[in-house]
Amino acid sequence: MITKERRAARDLRHRRVRRYVRGSATRPRLAVFRSLNHIYAQLIDDDAGRTLLAADSRSKTFRAQHTTGGNVAAAKAVGELLAQQAKARGIDRVVFDRGGYRYHGRVKALADAARAGGLGF
Repeated sequence: MITKERRAARDLRHRRVRRYVRGSATRPRLAVFRSLNHIYAQLIDDDAGRTLLAADSRSKTFRAQHTTGGNVAAAKAVGELLAQQAKARGIDRVVFDRGGYRYHGRVKALADAARAGGLGF
């Protein structure tokens, strides 16, 4: 269980990033959250305050192909899945929100896979 003290540094970094990163209907925000066992990604329209689409390592489409959701391979698969869903909805440009995490490992793998899938950021 993550405590407030351990999460405080990430929250501070996330607030600092969110000062500049804002999504819209034409260019939504790609928000990333990672836990120890899973990774989650959402496309968010901040102007309307709603999530346009989401992909994570707990979904049935993901679980049909992968056994674990907490590694780099899982992050790549989630990034590809999100890019496919976004392209189907006509979204090709996003703003990347790393969620206060370092741009490294699973977060970087998800971003690279989304770029390879056709999302531009």
